[in-house]
Amino acid sequence: MEQRAMSVLVVEDELDIQGLLRDYLCHEGYQVSVCGDGQQALSMLRESAFDLVLLDVMLPGMDGLALCQALREFSQVPVIFLTARHEEIDRLLGLRLGADDYICKPFSPREVVARVEAILRRQRWQQAPGQAVAKAGLSIDETRFDARLDGIALDLTPVEYRLLKALVAQPGRVFRRDQLVSAAYDDYRVVSDRTIDSHIKNVRIKLANVRETAVFIHAVYGVGYRFEPE
Repeated sequence: MEQRAMSVLVVEDELDIQGLLRDYLCHEGYQVSVCGDGQQALSMLRESAFDLVLLDVMLPGMDGLALCQALREFSQVPVIFLTARHEEIDRLLGLRLGADDYICKPFSPREVVARVEAILRRQRWQQAPGQAVAKAGLSIDETRFDARLDGIALDLTPVEYRLLKALVAQPGRVFRRDQLVSAAYDDYRVVSDRTIDSHIKNVRIKLANVRETAVFIHAVYGVGYRFEPE
């Protein structure tokens, strides 16, 4: 059976950028729709199912942040922000509104295509998390509180085990540190971000001791961590 082309909506009011992204994505086999107005884009998203949205922050009428917030009321379609705002607060605000990634202008169209491919790959992993774990060579045995890489026991502490288990259960998802605290501890203790960072560092070391190239846990600056096999 022939696999359908993945569909991308490009919401960008600068026609040169809009056309450039459309051409590059079409060349890679994506089905691309374009729009330059936030309110119109919201209508299109209500009427049609897209696999991903490339969303400019600065749009006429309804801007990208407001559009993303409205979109999250009825859809979890992946969103990548395109932004000329380089300040950290704007980037974090975008992520907290439900965006999956952001790209600062000016950008390379090849980078945009690579980010689109990465997000859609994570989406497939989230739909079938066991495949991502198997691909990484990891096995998680909840009955024995045991985690192995390439068949070799990682010798994790209970806290480290619960952290790894939470991350691999939802590949590609970015967990905030407070969410990881909740996953790691069941006694409601107060734990600092630095403590979580220390536990994650230990898990990474134990993974690397088994396989040096096992870089599975990625930091998301200012937010937290995600599990994503190479």
